[in-house]
Amino acid sequence: MADGWVLHVDLDQFFASVEVLRRPELRGRPVVVGGSGDPAKARTVVATASREAREFGVHSGMPMRMAARKCPDAVFLPTDMPAYRQASAQVMATLRDLPVRLEVYGLDEAFLGGDIDDPQRLATDVKAAILDQVGLTCAVGVGRNKNQAKIAARFAKQDPAGIATLTDETWMSVMGARPVGDLWGVGPKTVQKLDDLSLPTIADLAAAGLETLLQRFPLRAAQWLSVIARGGGDTEVVTEPWVAKSRSKEVTFARDLTERADIEQQLTVLVRELGTEVVAAGRQVVRVAVKVRSSSFYTQTRQAKLRGGPSTDLEVISRAALSVLEKIELRRPVRLLGVRADLHLDE
Repeated sequence: MADGWVLHVDLDQFFASVEVLRRPELRGRPVVVGGSGDPAKARTVVATASREAREFGVHSGMPMRMAARKCPDAVFLPTDMPAYRQASAQVMATLRDLPVRLEVYGLDEAFLGGDIDDPQRLATDVKAAILDQVGLTCAVGVGRNKNQAKIAARFAKQDPAGIATLTDETWMSVMGARPVGDLWGVGPKTVQKLDDLSLPTIADLAAAGLETLLQRFPLRAAQWLSVIARGGGDTEVVTEPWVAKSRSKEVTFARDLTERADIEQQLTVLVRELGTEVVAAGRQVVRVAVKVRSSSFYTQTRQAKLRGGPSTDLEVISRAALSVLEKIELRRPVRLLGVRADLHLDE
């Protein structure tokens, strides 16, 4: 028996795949899911595009109007979160029947771990079980830790079998020449800092000493970057039920907002909508973050803890959000507003 393998399961084009499952007549057609499903509506974006739509250059985050221009024959559908949550629950229930530990990582992702003799066989079994019992397809990444498995799942999406493996032995030959932005969890700001240190590739980062990284990063971040660049990562698959750490809402306006009073009013509406959902779910808010994107696409995000501790009081949460907004410069018209509520986690 060989312990030490982790599998990452990533459902293919999840929202679009669920819609095709509900509407078999859409199979083989380009499907685009996002917003209200109306591509003529200004400033809505694609949530998920089917494989057929992606062949036309449509991808997540693209404006729906642009998607319609690239693929005018696509079927455009609104997002239906209750349906996606139900499908996700069916997939996770299927995975729980397997003789391994399951860590739910979101609606369409999960990690599997434990005493695994043959990870390739398990990956094949996972794909077959999800297809047979739920009707959805997935990619499976195999690795010695979550970092390797998560990245391997990206390669699996390009593999005909839908399975790919990364190990300590193959890590550097596969990943070394790739840009640091290909690492799991490394975003644009971190990439810029690494570029400032002349560390553009994963191999460069792996070879860098801690003293070099400490020039731009605090100790814990520097240590984390050094570990993941070498293919290291967390090996523990946690079986506790998945609990959302935050909830968020954002809105892109048909016309930019220019008056502070209008911005504050829209933020208050957004916070109350989000707060109502949080309270209905029996959760408490501990921190509020506000995102503002200008007409020039410059994005600012600020956050603050609720002073009185965890709360479900919508007035308290709204005041906190407005207080955070005061920290953001509003020199340009506002295109998008967003709010995130970080939630209290029971010990």
